[in-house]
Amino acid sequence: MNMQPTLRFIAVCWLALTATFAQAQLAVEITGSSASQFPVSIPLLENEGQLNEGVTDIVRDDLERSGLFRIVDTGLQTFPVSETPDMLAMRALGADALLSGTVTPLGDGRHNIQIRLFDTIRHTELGALALAMSEGQHRLIGHMIADFIYEKLTGEPGYFATRIAYVATNGSRHELQVSDADGHNPQTALVSSEPIISPAWSPDGRKLAYVSFEQKKPVIYSHDLASGQRTQVSNHFGSNSAPSWAPDGQKLAIVLTRDGPSQIYVVNADGSGLKRLSNSRSIDTEPVWSPDGQSIYFTSDRGGSPQIYRMPASGGQAQRVTFDGTYNVTPRISADGKTLAYVTRHNGRFQVATMDLISGTSIVLTDEAGVESPSFAPNGRMILYASGGSGRSSLSAISADGRVRQTLSSQTAGQIREPAWGPLPRN
Repeated sequence: MNMQPTLRFIAVCWLALTATFAQAQLAVEITGSSASQFPVSIPLLENEGQLNEGVTDIVRDDLERSGLFRIVDTGLQTFPVSETPDMLAMRALGADALLSGTVTPLGDGRHNIQIRLFDTIRHTELGALALAMSEGQHRLIGHMIADFIYEKLTGEPGYFATRIAYVATNGSRHELQVSDADGHNPQTALVSSEPIISPAWSPDGRKLAYVSFEQKKPVIYSHDLASGQRTQVSNHFGSNSAPSWAPDGQKLAIVLTRDGPSQIYVVNADGSGLKRLSNSRSIDTEPVWSPDGQSIYFTSDRGGSPQIYRMPASGGQAQRVTFDGTYNVTPRISADGKTLAYVTRHNGRFQVATMDLISGTSIVLTDEAGVESPSFAPNGRMILYASGGSGRSSLSAISADGRVRQTLSSQTAGQIREPAWGPLPRN
């Protein structure tokens, strides 16, 4: 990627700026489904009409988008949270699970959302949830309800209330944006006339590290999303690139050329305590931490072609991880530490592949041109990536088994690249 900064830095914006929201809105198209889908009914909540904007459509869309669920229509019938629904009737309609719920005004402009989830096969309640909703929180509440249902029915945490970060570029305008995982509620964290690359989420989801060219060279920043405050993490001689947060959020792995070719270093989040980890004569780049913080995966051409390696987080001897193919880059590790996602050159095109780190078995998931920047959903079920090559680009997500694909396309001209999927929300 040719980065020749020639324009001046424009502005730093925090999340309250709304002028560019509509322009960056992403539309979602879903293809495919899992081998077996769980039939679940999500009727309107009792008194949902009192809300300025509803939540059940968001819940339904989230569950359908995952490819794991099939929504069973029960018509206009509602099921108050205070009553136990007719399980046999719902089962006869084909629903294996049913959501009931009630909306109650709290008198201060907020509403109390109470829901219960039932197993219509075993005639049991799977769980209940109560949420206070303020004005403008209908999408968040819908995502949280969908996460609740997802976890109760699959045993895994949902990812609908998470956020994604990406870079939107239109001509000389570069925007670092953050949106809901479904592409809605886009908010601009940074606007610049210089390139922005490599956004990386902190483990608590409060900060983004990224590389900005506003100083006419690549410099690494840490950006607090709530306040808009930025910290310059690394501005050493040469290139400063590829930030990756340690699981404890106290350090970052970065890539510097201060001592020669690209090598991997670790630095405290405030920019202090720089330490070199790799010591090769080759290019070592794109570090990413293992979830337990014990290892760092990275890309290196030390074997003659770009491949993925692993070394101790304290530095030391590196072991090669990928062996299939002659070009494997951009490692990403699932939250359970069992699966590696990466970009591979397959049949002359760059594609997203995964490897089972226990068995070493790898599969190629995608088949379009110009794929880059894979990023796991927090539960490992989906992988977000950019595609489109040098032309108009978009974001896509594909399930780890390759069965379900989502395309998040912008309604405006320009490129959407460098996606990063944020962590699960923390209380």
